[in-house]
Amino acid sequence: MSDSERLVLLTLLSPLLWLQARHVRRTAPRMPEPPGHRAGTAGSGSLVRLLVAGDSGAAGVGAASQEQALCGQLVQRLSQHHTVQWCVLAVNGLDTPGLMQLLKDSPAEQFDVVVLSMGANDATGLCAPLRWAQWQNGLAELIADRFNPHLLIHSAVPPMHACKALPQPLRWFMGRWAQQMNTTLQGQLADQGQRALHWHPASTTSTGMAADGIHPSDAGYSVWADGLSQFILAAQATLKTALLARAAQRSVVLPCAQTAHGLPLRAAANEPEICRTYFLELPR
Repeated sequence: MSDSERLVLLTLLSPLLWLQARHVRRTAPRMPEPPGHRAGTAGSGSLVRLLVAGDSGAAGVGAASQEQALCGQLVQRLSQHHTVQWCVLAVNGLDTPGLMQLLKDSPAEQFDVVVLSMGANDATGLCAPLRWAQWQNGLAELIADRFNPHLLIHSAVPPMHACKALPQPLRWFMGRWAQQMNTTLQGQLADQGQRALHWHPASTTSTGMAADGIHPSDAGYSVWADGLSQFILAAQATLKTALLARAAQRSVVLPCAQTAHGLPLRAAANEPEICRTYFLELPR
């Protein structure tokens, strides 16, 4: 959908869309953020420092507890392979400017992986897809400056065409708008090695909606966490293979890393910092 097509549709449908959106705001159940810890450590093995940040999806709205929310279920899966130090920085209703302020107000620290749930409130605010993608670029710069992750995952704007609480044609319109936001961001991430867009699994739309018909339930977060955990572990394996191949070509022995058998790990001379992370630890 081009900018001109969006403008035409918005002009033609705006009276009906406004009435439908007003009705949803008045009638949809207001679900709270679930109780539970928002930071902790779990698992065993090499260390992964995980930050989940963003809006109601990151905050776990729709789940019974933080343990059953997105971060909790993601930690359950990653902790089968690693020691996971995790933290949730999220508030229901945040848009991208709001998240940027929240992150600016939070202490700067090192994370290996940052997962963002962001975009639904930008979509309902009718943020243009190109502007939204530019906002995500600015958000990524802020995250790199304050948290320095090796991997930043933008979880795609939710499949709003499947939100049962939205009547037609509002559901169709918002679904198209969200899809355009995602494809625009994806196009800008083509050459971004440390940033990626993770699309919601197809089964998300058929598994587990909360009582409000908008947010995921425990089952919905389980599907989302499954996809994210597989994505993170695959990215870890890919990066490890690439760095070890580069290290073998350069053949420079660094004292900072050893294999599980006590043998020195060879790495590129200009990569001493990254060889200390879990990305270069050999499987046991």
